[in-house]
Amino acid sequence: MSAVPLQIVVLGGGPGGYVAALRAARHGAVVTLVEKDLLGGTCLNRGCIPTKALLASADALARARAGEEYGFEVMGDVRPDLARMMERKDRVITQIRGNVEVLLKKAGVKVLRGAGHLAASDAAPGSGTPSRRVIVDTGAESVIIDADKVIIATGSEPAFLPTFDFTHPAILTSTSALELRRIPKSMLIVGAGVIGCEFASFFAELGTQITMVEMMPQMLPLEDKRLAKQFQGVYRKRGIQVLLKTKVESILTYADDHVVAQLSDGSELSAEKVLVSVGRRPNSAGIGLESAGVETDGRGYILVNEYLETTAPDIYAIGDVNGGQMLAHVASYEAFVAVDNCLGGRRMRDLRSTPSCTYSSPEVASVGLNEEQALENGFQPVTGTYRFAALGKALAMGEDTGYVQIVADKETDLVLGANMMGSHVTDVVHEIALAVQNGLTVSQLGDCIHGHPTIAEAVMEAAHDVHGESVHISR
Repeated sequence: MSAVPLQIVVLGGGPGGYVAALRAARHGAVVTLVEKDLLGGTCLNRGCIPTKALLASADALARARAGEEYGFEVMGDVRPDLARMMERKDRVITQIRGNVEVLLKKAGVKVLRGAGHLAASDAAPGSGTPSRRVIVDTGAESVIIDADKVIIATGSEPAFLPTFDFTHPAILTSTSALELRRIPKSMLIVGAGVIGCEFASFFAELGTQITMVEMMPQMLPLEDKRLAKQFQGVYRKRGIQVLLKTKVESILTYADDHVVAQLSDGSELSAEKVLVSVGRRPNSAGIGLESAGVETDGRGYILVNEYLETTAPDIYAIGDVNGGQMLAHVASYEAFVAVDNCLGGRRMRDLRSTPSCTYSSPEVASVGLNEEQALENGFQPVTGTYRFAALGKALAMGEDTGYVQIVADKETDLVLGANMMGSHVTDVVHEIALAVQNGLTVSQLGDCIHGHPTIAEAVMEAAHDVHGESVHISR
């Protein structure tokens, strides 16, 4: 007699949830995916994908304006049309969301549209009977689902900081900024992290006067200090003003066409729009965690161990809602880990090789340890650097701003990490991620033949430079 298939319910259809549903279904589980909003979650509908579509429009605009440098002439003015850019962005989202829906259908995943919450079940864990119950309010009815395992992948949303009145049309979140149809003349961006820097890059290209305020002593606070300083210099040349160690204390004036903010240094700043790009909160309220015995920390993030198990048996939490690295690709990776463990494995989460990517202009990427972190972790860090100003492909593209720096351990020659800035570095960084994940040495990385001319050659040259052997660096 064949075994009864495992019943798995996934709460949330974002990059963690829908990936978990697909993997579980393709390994023989009977899967129900519960989503109250749009499939694809924040990443596809209000985050990663729409911002990249807009940044692609801004890049095309910049290249058209630089026609003379590339040997062609554009007749007439090259003018941005934000409404049409937003329409293109929406088409891209719709296409990808449709692809996700097709994948789920072909995998046999049942998609329930509605708000799901955990409820008490009469069956005990380990009894051989589905021990977890989920109730889904579809709007028309309440559907009860009994499951062997539940994966919570409900994500996060922008935090509404009390300093700002988010009901005023001048105050934007990363979500509402994606719905603008008219280019603002000026914008104050609160927070110079990944989200803030990407929006600054986009709107600056459209002609918006950008001022960024960041309470930390550097832009991109999680990146290497020297990289952040150089990145700030690039933004300064683009006309973007960045105020570090600065906070918005209050909004003094809410007018129809602008607001006036008071900053922590006592100065006042007027802007047509204010984009608040700091702070997110987990979507963990109202999903029945207490009734199921799932504990959270003081901020509402679900507590998990390295197997992504919550404090309640047979319930897992992945992605932003568990408060780990709040990245879409981490959520998708954790989906694999959680599903494998639902199916009987004992796979531990390992985030050592998680790349960080900022899709600004120029792009920024990093993975593993930077030099300062390596020192703090007891290594003897040595570095190798190769600049795009000496890189053939970058010069041919007209993208000579940037560099790749590799961090290694002097004693073992192991690749510890890298940080990089420039065109396409968000693609190139994965070569270093593979090296970190698999314990490769700098010598092994440098011995790998790289195609010429490519941006990835900068990785090979930086690896050679760790040992002082890059022939394309004058000494």
